[in-house]
Formats: sequence, structure tokens, C-alpha cells
Amino acid sequence: MRRGLEAVLMVVDQPATEYDLARAFDRSVQEITDTLEELSREYTEQGRGFDLRHVAEGWRFYTRPEHADIVEHFLKEGQEVRLTQAALETLAVVAYRQPVSRGRVSAVRGVNCDGVMRTLVLRGLVEETGQDPESGALLFGTTNYFLDRLGLRGLDELPDLAPFLPDDIEGIDDTGERTT
Repeated sequence: MRRGLEAVLMVVDQPATEYDLARAFDRSVQEITDTLEELSREYTEQGRGFDLRHVAEGWRFYTRPEHADIVEHFLKEGQEVRLTQAALETLAVVAYRQPVSRGRVSAVRGVNCDGVMRTLVLRGLVEETGQDPESGALLFGTTNYFLDRLGLRGLDELPDLAPFLPDDIEGIDDTGERTT
């Protein structure tokens, strides 16, 4: 079960609750909690570069604070890593809809985008631009670095989306759902 927990926690994009893990492993919540706490202690004792933490929402792997600068450098400049399809889609939604909340981006894409948004922020392509006055949600927009990387002087130089949209766009709201 320990290795299975590690495998699951390695791929989650948001903290996993003890309850959800207990259901997935068909074990008691207490057994899952005890195992997670034991793993967390072991990682700390071994001086691993990552930490298993219990946060308000559940359990998740995190980079140890003393390695945060290295990880940030790697994600921003240390590697010329191509963006995944999910990152490109998320970046496009932010670029064309900014300022936009994570929830709105997730609604447009149809999947949770929290992990992808964190990566885009770390890479300096997206940044917080304020708060939605109605919901209080953080709003995001693209950065000057984004414009620089795309060779654009401003957002007005983004290509028009109309040629890429379906012909029967009547009755479709801004999340892509049919309104009729």
C-alpha cells in the first residue's frame, strides 16, 4: 500500500484526502492516515528533496523550501521544455479571456487547470492581475515575458480566433456549452 500511495500522490494535481485514498485502496481512513504520516516522517528523516505534507484539503508532495530556488530556476530558465497540450490550451484561454479566474479557465477547458496554472505562473508566462469583485477569485493574465516569447508587441497582435471556430457557433456560450 505504501508504494501505491506514493504512486497516486505523485500524479495528483491537488491534495488527496484520506477519505478518497481510503476508498481507492479499500482501507480504513485511520490506516491511510497512519501510513501517510509515517511516510512523511521517513522522507524528513532521510533528508529527501521533497516533502509529503498534510494541508487543509489533503495530502500532497511538495518541494522542500531549501530547494525552491533550484526548482524555480529549472522551470523558468534551466530547461527549454516545451509546453504540454494542456498548458498550451490553458495559456490560450488566459491570453484571449484575460483577466480570467482559474475556475473560468477550468470551465472553458472542461478540466481542472490548477496544476497547469501553477506551472505557467512559475514559468513567468501568466501572473495574478487582481481579484474578481463579485466572487473574490484571483484573476490571471499573461505577462510581458509571454509577449516576448511569442514575438508580440501587445495582446492586440494575437491572431483572430474566428477562422478556427466552428461554423455553427450560434447558441454556444463562452464556456463552449450549448445554450439552447
